[in-house]
Amino acid sequence: MENKFLGKLLHLSDPTLPIGGFTHSNGLETYVQKEIVHNKATAELYVRHNLWYNLKFNDAALMRLAYDATRNDDLDLLRSLDEECTALKSPKEIREASKKLGVRLYKIFSRYQEQPILICWGELIKQKKVDSHYCLVYGMLAALLDIPIREALHGYYYNAAITMVTNAVKLVPLGQLDGQDILFYLHDDLMTLCDETLEVDRDLIGLCNVGFDIRCMQHERLYTRVYIS
Repeated sequence: MENKFLGKLLHLSDPTLPIGGFTHSNGLETYVQKEIVHNKATAELYVRHNLWYNLKFNDAALMRLAYDATRNDDLDLLRSLDEECTALKSPKEIREASKKLGVRLYKIFSRYQEQPILICWGELIKQKKVDSHYCLVYGMLAALLDIPIREALHGYYYNAAITMVTNAVKLVPLGQLDGQDILFYLHDDLMTLCDETLEVDRDLIGLCNVGFDIRCMQHERLYTRVYIS
């Protein structure tokens, strides 16, 4: 059977989309300056921990809920999820980055979609009634583009992984082959994460990640910064 959604998925999850993702390290710059992440092994550990203990219970899980809400044409639930996402992002830089990336992603793909729920979401953005976080917009668009949820999750996790690896290569720094090694050995993790995210208990979504949050907050006061977050 032809995978008619594949091109759309590759487009939606492309880390080179012009939304500004390359300007955000999501706290990695702090980890590097404090020499917590300082070589290939510690960079791989950082990426794995972020995927397994942060994204799985936060952005990826919220993306899945946004996907389901969009399928059910539930705009009120999407607004509620948006508020929840804002509340869960304690570090200011991460919260603002999530909103900016989400609005920019919306601007790109809303030009190709005419579904009422997406049009309504655009009005809410204009009226500043939603923050429009990246993970929620990604979930909405994946649903409207008829991308199966498991594949949408795989693309989401891959985008996050490759972004973290690319940043680690630049910041640590690592050799290009080191970065490719880390990414290659994550393939099985990404598949397992997709399966487990589909089954995450609703009460566990939003699980606090104090360590990641603290490093992101510390980034705001670093003496030297290359990245915005």
